[in-house]
Amino acid sequence: MFVKMIKAIIFDLDNTLIDFMTMKRMAVSGAIRAMQDAGLSISKTKAEKVMYELYDKHGMEYQKVFQDFLKQVLGKVDYKILAHAIVGYRKIERGFMQPYPKVKSTLRQLDKKGIRLTILTDAPRMRAWLRLAELELSDYFEIVLTYEDTKVKKPSKKAFEKMLKKLKLKPEEVLMVGDSLDKDIAGANAVGMKTCYAKYGDLEKSDKKIKADYSINNIGELLNFIEKWRGTYN
Repeated sequence: MFVKMIKAIIFDLDNTLIDFMTMKRMAVSGAIRAMQDAGLSISKTKAEKVMYELYDKHGMEYQKVFQDFLKQVLGKVDYKILAHAIVGYRKIERGFMQPYPKVKSTLRQLDKKGIRLTILTDAPRMRAWLRLAELELSDYFEIVLTYEDTKVKKPSKKAFEKMLKKLKLKPEEVLMVGDSLDKDIAGANAVGMKTCYAKYGDLEKSDKKIKADYSINNIGELLNFIEKWRGTYN
C-alpha cells in the first residue's frame, strides 16, 4: 500500500514519457538519406553501422555525431554534406517526436490529485526543455533536473539525492518511474525510493536482475496502481 505515502513522482524523460528511440531511428535514417542526396557515396547499412557505433561510444545525445561520422567515412568534414545531415535529421525529429499514448492524460490526473511531478534526465538541459516545450508537457513539472544540474548520470546516487533535497521529502515518499533498470531503477533503489519500471520503453535490454517495486506496460497503468490503493483517489 505504498502509494498512500507517495507525495511526488520522478519521471525519466526519454523512452518513459517521450518515444525517443522511434524518433531517433527515423531521424538518423533521414540524415543518411540527406547525406546521400548531397553526394555521399555510402550504403544505408554501412552508414547506420558507423552512426550507431558512434552513439554507443558517446551516448545517444552526442552532438558531434555527424562530424565524427564524416571524418570516419570521408577522412574529413564536408560541410555541404554536414549541413544536409543536420537539416535532414531536424526535419524528421520535429515530425516524429511524440509522447507515448496516455502521457498527457495521466500527468493531468496526477497533477489534479496533488502529487508533485518532476523529471530527472541525463539529457542535456536545453534538449530536455525543448522537448518538453514542443510537446506541451513542461507545465506539468515542478522540477526538471538534467545532467547540467546534477553533474552526474544515473544511476549515481547523487542525482537522486539532489532531487530529494529539492523536493524536501524522504525517499519512501517518492516514486521513480523509468525505462532503464540499470539507471533509473537501480539508482532509485540505492537511495530507498519506491520504483516503477516502464518496461514499454526499455529498448536497451536492461539487467533483469535489478528489481522494481512495480512494472507497467503503458503509463496509464500508473493511475491504476494509485486508484487501487487509494480507492477512487479522493
